[in-house]
This record gives sequence, structure tokens and C-alpha cells, in this order.
Amino acid sequence: MVCAGLLLSAAATVHAQQNEPVEQGPYQANWESLKQWECPEWFRDAKFGIWAHWGPQCQAEDGDWYGRNMYFEGSGQNKYHVSRFGHPSDFGLKDLCNAWKAEQWNPDELVKLYKSVGAQFFFTLGQHHDNFDLWDSPYQEWNSVRVGPHRDIVKEWAVACKKYGLPLGVSIHGAHTWTWLEIAQKYDGNLTREDGYKPNADGSEKWWKGLDPQELYAQRHDHSTDWENVRSIHSQWNWDNGASQPSAAYKLKLQNRILQLINDYDPQLLYFDDTVLPFYGCDDQIGQNILAHYYNHSANRHGGKAQVVAMGKILNDEQKQLMLWDVERGIPDRAQPLPWQTCTCIGQWHYDQNVYKNNRYKSAETVVRMLVDVVSKNGCLLLSIPVRGNGTIDDKERAVLQGIKQWMDVNKESIYGTRPWKTFGEGPLAESSKPLSAQGFNEGFKYSSDDIRFNQKQGVLYATLMAWPADGTTLVRSLSAASPYYSGPVQSVTLLGYGPVSYTTNADGLHVSLPTARPGGNIAPVLAIRFGTK
Repeated sequence: MVCAGLLLSAAATVHAQQNEPVEQGPYQANWESLKQWECPEWFRDAKFGIWAHWGPQCQAEDGDWYGRNMYFEGSGQNKYHVSRFGHPSDFGLKDLCNAWKAEQWNPDELVKLYKSVGAQFFFTLGQHHDNFDLWDSPYQEWNSVRVGPHRDIVKEWAVACKKYGLPLGVSIHGAHTWTWLEIAQKYDGNLTREDGYKPNADGSEKWWKGLDPQELYAQRHDHSTDWENVRSIHSQWNWDNGASQPSAAYKLKLQNRILQLINDYDPQLLYFDDTVLPFYGCDDQIGQNILAHYYNHSANRHGGKAQVVAMGKILNDEQKQLMLWDVERGIPDRAQPLPWQTCTCIGQWHYDQNVYKNNRYKSAETVVRMLVDVVSKNGCLLLSIPVRGNGTIDDKERAVLQGIKQWMDVNKESIYGTRPWKTFGEGPLAESSKPLSAQGFNEGFKYSSDDIRFNQKQGVLYATLMAWPADGTTLVRSLSAASPYYSGPVQSVTLLGYGPVSYTTNADGLHVSLPTARPGGNIAPVLAIRFGTK
């Protein structure tokens, strides 16, 4: 029997032997030229997106970094893997990719749901550190069209996004496979195409005959320092501290894959799970080539100005001028002068059945309050909803989404299209300091009704109370006549979803009485405040 999708077509093989040229245009492949980029207004208006961080590792439904941790003998994920699939020498990452069939995946239904919740753009995983491309990639034979689902995941998400009017984003994580999968060298990580032609012990043929495992694992190289013991590899994330250095062929292959993705799928957003860009720290030119191509691809189709957004982590002030700063699972404690983004997940990045069983998803209240805080500081929230291996989301995730929708249906005007006000907020958390660590990781803010966040649009100030006050009253101190943020006499105060509410002003600020009704659910009331002539 011939296994479908194991061999590249002749056309694809020819394509794979050629390099994708870097598209020319107003942006040159150097840092100075790339600083011409400006964040497009459509993204600044969007504020909220949803991400399907979904790929073959989700088949195990046992959490993040499964494709790496399954190889660490004695780890929780290794024990689970052995009990469910067998020893990783016999059933490794390559086999997990093949086992992933996505048999119940309905991208149209999911994108429609996310649009109804309030998402203004959508992200799909392009490839994770597992190096498996989720599109019809002529530069990577280990992809979702040839192995596993036998479907073009990115294309089908893109079709649904176009139908429902959501810009498409694709996240790229593949640069780090080189070190991330080193532990697989102890098991099946050094197999080659030739090994696939050797019969199994019972005389049968291997399912992967004709494929080269090295195109997936990329492990025919020297080890990094302490490679058998480094669990997180974050100490070597920037290709230092003894990290094995990627080959020129490996780096060029990833560049070709990304450029082909841009050319054939035209994503409006790209997320790079790297410090700055792929291979930054060992080869800065690759990232500059990719960014120049991406910006020129858009600019050449939009009157010379790029209308796309590329995102990277741990950016310095100069780098924040040439791409969007992404903060992982965290929020800066102060407003930012340039647009930025928080990416977070309601559970684990890859689906984890234990999160479901133990009720550890972020609540709708937590997500909404994060969104309000992020937007007040000139940011945007990208929220991952974990997808099960079969392509569905579970009932508890749907309940979280319903809670977000309930709030957004009432209060979305205070989110979309807004811009920062004179100050992002007031209250205990605004006056405290909780700095970021590395790329983020400072979640867990405990908001109270004394915490208020501000933004503005078309002459209206939106003041969001981060919880409903127990006594039904609130004081907005930033609107006292003595405040440096005073904007003139208050003309009207409206509770979104309800209508005008009573208020008074004095030397302390704006005193507002709230009704017993709680439109939008028991999360965060939003006051729309208009001012008269000073």
C-alpha cells in the first residue's frame, strides 16, 4: 500500500531546489531601512485577536513542549507518552505527526465563533519548534498536507478568515528546532531517509518510507553544552551559552519556507517566537531578509506602505520601531509610547487535558480585565484558545468565550478604535510597580474596583472599573480640578449597556452612582464620560 503524501511531487521538488528571492521595494534588508515601518491603523484599532496554537503536539493533549519533553526519561510527559503511545525510540515525534488527523476540525465554525466573541483578527500556528509546517510547503516535506491530517491547515483557516472578514496571522517558531529537539538524538532523532527503506522486524514497510526524518528533526549536528540536562533551553535561546550553531543550509531553509508562506498565503500578521527575529544572535541577516520581504510584499501592493504587522519578543527601543513588541503572558506596568501586544493563553499553549479536568482555565473575568489593562496602555491582546488534537475546543473553553462575548457585546465601543488617554489608569495597581521578566511572565494581577483604566475615542473618555464596587459607587480621582489630567467640566456620564447615571463632582473628583443592574455580566462596568467647555 502506498501511504498518501509521502513523496514530494515533481513540481514541488523543483520548487524546493530553488531559493525564494527576497522581494525588492522601499524596504532594504537592514535595520535602518526597516525602521520606516509604522504600525498600520487597522491593527491599532483591532485590539483583540484569537489564536489557535494547534499542531501535532496537541494530539497527545498533555500540554506544552510535548514534542521535546516526551524524550526526557522519567518526566511526566515521557511517562504519559510511554503509557499511551509506547517508548519514544519506537514512537517518536515523527509518529506523533502522523497520528494527528484533526478529524473533527471545522475552521469555518471556529472562526465564526471567534468573530462573534469579538476577535478582530485570527492567528494560526504556522509551525512550532517541532518543525512541522501546517501548510503546503515545498521546502518542508514534513507538513500537514503530506503527513497527518492531509489538509492545508493555514489555507483552510485563511478561507474562513476571508469569509468572516478577519485578518489572518501566522506564528513561526521553527528556528529553535535545532536545539529544541537535540534530546531526540538519543532515540529517533538521527534517523535518515535510508533508514525508512529498511523493513520492520516483521518484514513490513515503515509508514514513513520515502521521507527523511532529518528534514523534521534536523539533528545531524554536534550537541549543545549539557544538551541532555537542559530542559527549557531558554538559557541558550539567543544561540549563546554553549548552544550548537545552526548550519547555513538550515537557516536558508527556514527563510525559504517563510518567504513562500508570505507569497502564497499573504498573511497580514506574522508572529516570531524569537528574541527579535529568527536566528537573531547568530545570524541577524536572515531575520532582516524575512522582514524586508514581508514589508515589501505588502508595500508593493498598497501604494508603497506596508500594511502588515510582524511581531517579536524582547525588543530594545530601536527594534520596537521596526516591528511590534510582543509580551508573553504579561503586561507592562506603564503605558507604552508605541503600539505593542500581549500574547497569552487561557490554559497551556498546547492543549492539556489536565487543565480541563482541574478547572485551570483563565476565567472570562480574567481575560476581559487583561484586555482592558492592555488597551489602556496602547496595546493589543492576542488570546490563545487551546484546540484538542481532533480539532475541537471543549465545553469549558466555550463557556469562557461566552463570558467574554457577553461583556464585549455591551462594551466593545470602549475597546475598538480607541487610543490612550492622558494617563492609562488610577488605583492601587497603577501606583505600584510590577516589572516584566525577560519576554513577559508577570500575569496574575489582582484587580479591584479601586483600579480604573482609561482610553478615549471621538471625544469620549472611557473609564473602566476593573470590578463592580460593592457599595455601587465609585470615585474617579483623575477628573478632579486639581488633577494634571483634568479635562474640563463633566457634561454627562453613561454606563454602557444601561444609560445615563447620576454623578457629582467636587475637589476629590467625579463621584458616580451605579445601578443594581450589571450589564455585560459581573466583570467590569464602563463609564462613557463627555466634557463640556472648560
